[in-house]
Amino acid sequence: MSIDSPLIIALDYASLDAALCMADRLDPRHCRVKVGKELFTRSGPSVLEALHGRGFEVFLDLKFHDIPNTVAGAVQAAAEQGVWMVNLHAGGGRRMMEAARERLERHSLETHLIAVTVLTSLTAEDLHEVGITQTPAEHVERLAQLAQQSGMHGVVCSAQEAARLKERCGDAFLKVTPGIRPSFAAADDQQRIMTPSEAMRAGSTHLVIGRPVTQAEDPMAALAAIEAELTTR
Repeated sequence: MSIDSPLIIALDYASLDAALCMADRLDPRHCRVKVGKELFTRSGPSVLEALHGRGFEVFLDLKFHDIPNTVAGAVQAAAEQGVWMVNLHAGGGRRMMEAARERLERHSLETHLIAVTVLTSLTAEDLHEVGITQTPAEHVERLAQLAQQSGMHGVVCSAQEAARLKERCGDAFLKVTPGIRPSFAAADDQQRIMTPSEAMRAGSTHLVIGRPVTQAEDPMAALAAIEAELTTR
């Protein structure tokens, strides 16, 4: 099912049953869903099959980072399972990203391939501890430009960097933004956050939202509230 919604709901669960119970409370006409490392490691491709069977487009969030040929093979495997989007770490470098992009092109696979820049949980102090002296914003910009030069369709970034990346990389370059918290939700463990309307105004193209929807008493009502906020932005 192809949809226009920018909303991606994170199914951050430890079991297939729990993830599908939440999926059954959502409407694939109003959102896509994200499958991350824990759920995929525990459930494998069966979670993708089940979600596709329910009509959802899936963002497979495994953040591949390895030697170029290994990442290219993993990206191909994800695309062949029909996922709408998959990601890798821009920190893996140009050759790794180009190898993954070339593999998709060689096999005529249309899955969106995006690169992770700086995780939204990381602060400037965290980056300094691993030898990166740039600010998070500067490092995001550098990695985003490298990703675009390497043929990626977009990046994962904080909404706080989206405006600058829109300016430097253009409208068509996807900017997938976690760390989104509606006004009715707490910040939790994300450091660089914005509301949905703020993020879209800043230049984000897709918004990853987890607990504000998945922990709501009525997930579709929470989703509708976010949609209402976006329409009035």
